[in-house]
Amino acid sequence: MSNTINQGSGTRIQDTSQESLKSVLDICARLSIVSLNRQIEACGKLLVQNPPIDVAILGQFKAGKSSFINSLIGKSILPVGVIPVTTVITRLQYGSKERAIVRYFDGRTSEIGIGNIGNFTSEAENPSNQKNVEVVDVELPSLKDYAGLRLVDTPGLGSIFKYHVETSENWLPHVGTAILAISADRPLSDNDVQLIRGLTQHTPNIVLLLTKADLLSPEQQAEVIRFFERTIQRELNGQLQIYVYSTHVNTEQYKDRLEAGLLSKLSSNRDFEFRKILQYKMQSLIRGCLSYLDIALKTSLEADLDREKLRERIFDEKVNFDLVREELTIIARENQRQTLVLIMDYLDNFQKPLRKKFSEALGKELSAWKGNLWKLTRGYEEWLADRMTEEMRHISKTEHRHFYGTLNKAHASLSRSIEAFRNLLGKNIEKVLGVRLAEADWKIEVSEPDHPDIKTIRSFDFHFDLIWFLIPIFIFRGLFERHFIGEIPREVEANLSRLAAQWEDRINRAIEEMRKQSINYVKEELSTIDALLSKPYGQTDEINETIKKLHEGLQKLMI
Repeated sequence: MSNTINQGSGTRIQDTSQESLKSVLDICARLSIVSLNRQIEACGKLLVQNPPIDVAILGQFKAGKSSFINSLIGKSILPVGVIPVTTVITRLQYGSKERAIVRYFDGRTSEIGIGNIGNFTSEAENPSNQKNVEVVDVELPSLKDYAGLRLVDTPGLGSIFKYHVETSENWLPHVGTAILAISADRPLSDNDVQLIRGLTQHTPNIVLLLTKADLLSPEQQAEVIRFFERTIQRELNGQLQIYVYSTHVNTEQYKDRLEAGLLSKLSSNRDFEFRKILQYKMQSLIRGCLSYLDIALKTSLEADLDREKLRERIFDEKVNFDLVREELTIIARENQRQTLVLIMDYLDNFQKPLRKKFSEALGKELSAWKGNLWKLTRGYEEWLADRMTEEMRHISKTEHRHFYGTLNKAHASLSRSIEAFRNLLGKNIEKVLGVRLAEADWKIEVSEPDHPDIKTIRSFDFHFDLIWFLIPIFIFRGLFERHFIGEIPREVEANLSRLAAQWEDRINRAIEEMRKQSINYVKEELSTIDALLSKPYGQTDEINETIKKLHEGLQKLMI
């Protein structure tokens, strides 16, 4: 489409979009279609608010999204780190003065200092968004060259944190332009391809950004870009713009290319680009609605047949809700049963090194401890509690991804199961009614467990230290020192076992959450199709008229 959308055509697009959106809302209400709700919400906000174009930086966790934005704006205001950091959507746009506004889900707002953004957007300061923040809006004078645009920092889509993934994926329909950040150290995974495929439902503007390019030589960069091009052509039958970026080497050169090829064009042609994005989103929404109307129409045309037999042909035993639910439950339970065993097997590797480490450290420090038995015991327990807490937390923080075997297996198995269910349902619908089921954005969110607390056990089964005044410490000190050192293996084993049990509980709860999500997906889809099969009886003319009206709106939006 050429860059010729004038004010008159812009008004036409606005009016047609409003009319079509109203029709889609009415259809979804009458036919109980819930799968289009997020797209409807996104289109409605564009029509009502006329916001800046949201340029979303998306991608798997640790793809360098926040670092890229910090580099682009020339100021390190977004938190970065070695583990998944971003937990809340952050939007940055031009403003005459620096300021940041926190918007909460309950409608409250508060203005904060730019330096305090991380207190609300980082996982460390706001774990799983416990502060109930909807979005943080940042205004910067340095973004004047990008007036009309809004840079959006999103949580990593591949993060194990449920809230991170859920936040980003729920926001996808609002994307105006998508910059998909792909790290040079793990280029273009299947998840990236699936994300691109999903984004094509929501925006015409998708570009790939190869981050951390300094990890590759120029020859390797060229090889990776060719790999991107071949993969996108094979998987999506098309091509996307590809940019290279590094925050360490040749940064200004990379930034200039990105600005000239993308950001400056979007900013200088904001109104045209905005209307193009609105057109695209409305076209995608209408097509999705039409696919469901096709099911309704075919059902209505079959009205002379026994409606229950029609349902039986579509809802055969392969897509029976109770059987699918049972299968999903079995998948979850089988993985939950294996969780503790797998964690303990891994943690066994730490038994001997920790025993040696604690025993040697305690042996060196005991001789410097003074006082009676009570003081020695309290000193030992405090020493052990501090060291054990530090060590268990370190293991929990650095090794926890090795505990996720069953969590990841359950996620993969549940995803395959609901995908197989929807494929079978789609085949039944196509076989019985001759129409294809619309694409659906089904993704199971993975919830990362909270890190457990650490607790040590008592030094004695009997409180010898309470009768310290009866025990001459100068005679028995060696005996008690050996006892303290001898307790180390028991302490290590007990705390590793407790750590494993706590992670088992958290991981199994996360698996249960995924099971419920999967069942809910299946239940909602079956309910939607059942409603379509039940309601359109004798409404063929009405449905045909509705389809005709939507097609007319679609044609107007494509002019």
